[in-house]
Amino acid sequence: MTLQLPLEKSPPDPGWEDTMFKRYRDTADPGARDALIDHFIPLARHLARRYDQRGEPLDDLVQVACLGLVKAVDRFDPGRGLRFSSYAVPTILGELKRYFRDAGWALHVNRTIQERVLDVTRAMDALSAHSGRSPSPQEIAAYLGLSTEEVIEALHAGAAHDTASLDAPTTGDEDGPLTLADSFGEIDRRYDVVEHTAAMSRVIRVLPRREQRILLLRFSGDLTQTEIAEELGISQMHVSRLIRHALERLRAVATA
Repeated sequence: MTLQLPLEKSPPDPGWEDTMFKRYRDTADPGARDALIDHFIPLARHLARRYDQRGEPLDDLVQVACLGLVKAVDRFDPGRGLRFSSYAVPTILGELKRYFRDAGWALHVNRTIQERVLDVTRAMDALSAHSGRSPSPQEIAAYLGLSTEEVIEALHAGAAHDTASLDAPTTGDEDGPLTLADSFGEIDRRYDVVEHTAAMSRVIRVLPRREQRILLLRFSGDLTQTEIAEELGISQMHVSRLIRHALERLRAVATA
């Protein structure tokens, strides 16, 4: 099936395009260059619309496509016997793909993966249009000739195209609105225990073995005094005295 494109505006005469390119190549006439660019802008707009609904504003895509059009006009060699549109289409599409690879991603993603994400997205559109439902990763893999793992990797990587602020509001409760950061958990209250354990490990060796064990159970194992008493078969009051005595001794050694 041949793809029909609105390649250009109707030229003033059949030889107009060749005449403008010859004038631009021979004399670097900026007027001829501007006329050619204006003439083929509908082609750039059409190609930009192929990437609409991909998370980027259409106006930005049209600007990128027009940049590709300008490059195509400047690089085109009419002496090769090709129509300009045959040369311009891949040039403009290449500029659009480069934009999505480099400028359109919020996080750094390997270029190969970026291109695969675009391929997977286009395959999903084509398969959905054909079947009327979302295709499975296996169907996409068969359509593109990729492995299912490669398709799944591309689907996950597609999430890196956009990011959300940690301060973005999500839901609210009786205490007020919540942000995305609020859903990531809370401060671990055991940080202080870890810090104290690390500090004690340097001087704890001066204590008798039983007191070492009691402190480790209390500050590293996070056991209560009652639980330690049951573990050692002594009273909770005795555990309390041993902890206090051990800490006093450790403090004296640490400040000596």
